[in-house]
Amino acid sequence: MNHPTPIDIGGVRFEWGARTYVMGILNVTPDSFSGDGLLDAAEVADRALRMVDAGADLLDIGAESTRPDHDPIDAEAEYLRLAAPLRAVRRAVEVPITVDTSKAEVAARAFEAGADALNDVHGLRSDPELAPLLARTGKPAVVMHNQRGRTFGGNLIADVRAGLKASMALAHGAGVPRDRLIVDPGFGFGWGPVQNLEMLRRLDDLRGLGRPVLLGTSRKSTIGHVLDRPEQERRWGTAATLALAVRSGVDIVRVHDVEEMTQVVRMADAVVRGWPPEA
Repeated sequence: MNHPTPIDIGGVRFEWGARTYVMGILNVTPDSFSGDGLLDAAEVADRALRMVDAGADLLDIGAESTRPDHDPIDAEAEYLRLAAPLRAVRRAVEVPITVDTSKAEVAARAFEAGADALNDVHGLRSDPELAPLLARTGKPAVVMHNQRGRTFGGNLIADVRAGLKASMALAHGAGVPRDRLIVDPGFGFGWGPVQNLEMLRRLDDLRGLGRPVLLGTSRKSTIGHVLDRPEQERRWGTAATLALAVRSGVDIVRVHDVEEMTQVVRMADAVVRGWPPEA
């Protein structure tokens, strides 16, 4: 199988196909769906250090909730919430940091404060200034397909692929090289449990986009629906989705529980890709 060209993120080279990388989630919000939001910069930095020690390859920090019923905030409020924790995390760790935002103003200021890449749950489709910003700065980006507010065309993967192609076209039109993009199918963003489970079954169908794939299933409501468990009791369900994701060749998994999920990913990688890993 031909794998996408490696991407340098924050001075770290990510070799797609070599293994599945683990992204740790840092929420600096008071209304995180999983109840893990922190606002104190020192606490966020401490959590970041523990995540890296537990095996996180990169960290994703966001200051606005993306749950369906969240209260939107403007760019100034979002960055004020983000600034001190981001700087504290940047001082504390050397792994790459992505900023989880859909606002160009927030992303630009976050890049200046030490973020290495963008993670946009709207796939560059909500702020027309984001793609030009990426072109100017040369920063890589995760672009997600977000089904919220969109009409279902009858074929889940076709809709996801169309959305991701639209995001990639926006990036290309602004001058962002294709090989700076990572795609995310948007598990849980506008899909119900049955559709989310179908997405997991059909992850292989996204390989044709030719881009590395990131997946975020951690603690999400579909797991709660299947297992009848609250957010804090969804580790085992998350673990099952990650093992399946590794089997499907997913390149990055975005998780809350880094220590446990790193073990799941490494074990699944050993089965799927072989062990011991090549030097």
